[in-house]
This record gives sequence, structure tokens and C-alpha cells, in this order.
Amino acid sequence: MNPLMTIKGTLIVGFILAMAVAFGMGAGVDGLKYAFMTWLHVMAGVVWIGILYYFNFVQVPGVGKAVAEANDGGPGPAAINKYIAPPALLWFRMAAAVTWLTGLSALASIGGGMQGIIDAFTFSNGMAIIGMGAWLGTIMLFNVWVLIWPNQKKILGLDGQTHDADTIAKAKKVALLASRTNTALSIPMLLCMVGYAHNLA
Repeated sequence: MNPLMTIKGTLIVGFILAMAVAFGMGAGVDGLKYAFMTWLHVMAGVVWIGILYYFNFVQVPGVGKAVAEANDGGPGPAAINKYIAPPALLWFRMAAAVTWLTGLSALASIGGGMQGIIDAFTFSNGMAIIGMGAWLGTIMLFNVWVLIWPNQKKILGLDGQTHDADTIAKAKKVALLASRTNTALSIPMLLCMVGYAHNLA
């Protein structure tokens, strides 16, 4: 059976290829141990930001168009809201948490333990650019868990409660603005991540 026919098989192939590259390029076990948290951090970050961009560039405009066309015989947004949004939001918030936690671990790894985390968040000892990225990522994590997710639960009816139209409208606005804030913050945050690796500061 072709492993690319399932998402699980595809991921396994990807990880096997990554290991082959690591060993083939001479990094070996020691190099892989050193890079593992950073690698995991980047992988989780790609999932987080990828879903963030999907929400902002694809789903939100798509749902808006579906709502506008629902009265003209269009399908409406029900399928997206029922089948796509809930699992996408699960991946989104889990990827955000894993990105942030592995980011702390990576800061500790490159900065000699807890001091690396302190240096990053206080912009000290050559950690200013990655520290700015850490602060931006922390703000974005806050937005995901405190503003976006609780309000999306109201919008999609995932909190087990019934909400009036005003509550839903307010929840949509808060979730949208927090998501757009994260989209804007992701651009300098990615610059900080890449910049540290390439000696931007």
C-alpha cells in the first residue's frame, strides 16, 4: 500500500526522510539531539501559522461568501462550521501550545538553560532578535487561547450553550480581530526566527 494515501503514512515518510537527511549529512545522533527541539518547534510553528493563514485567507472569506449566497440557493457555511472548523481549531490551538513550549526549550538549549529564556525575554546577551520573536509568539499564544478559542466555541456552538445574536456578533468580532492581530504579528515574528539563525542582530 502506498503510504502517501494516508496522512499518517505521509508524516511517517516525511520523518524518515528527515532522519535520512540528518544522518546522510553527517549530523548523526548528537547533531539530531541538539537540533531536535528547534526542529520540532519549527514543525509545530509551520502547522500553527499555516492554519492561521488558512483561516484568514481562505476560510473567513469563504464563509462570508457562503453566507452571502445562502439566500440565492448556495450551500451556506454549515459544512465548514460543522466539519472543517472544529478539527482545524483543534490543530490550531495544539500547534500553538507545542510551538510555544518547544520554543522555550529551544531558548534554553541555545542559551545554556533557564538563563537562555531569561536572556531572550529581556533582550540580553545577544538574544534580542530571538527574544522579540519569543514575545510576539507569547502574545499570539495568548490570543489563541484567551480570545480566539473561547469566542470560536460560542460562534460554532461548541460550548454547549445557546447564545443570542448580539453575543455571537461580539464573539465574531473579537475572534476576527485577535486572528488578524496574530496574522500581522506572525510576519515580524517569522523575521525574528529567521533573523536569529542568520545573524540579523
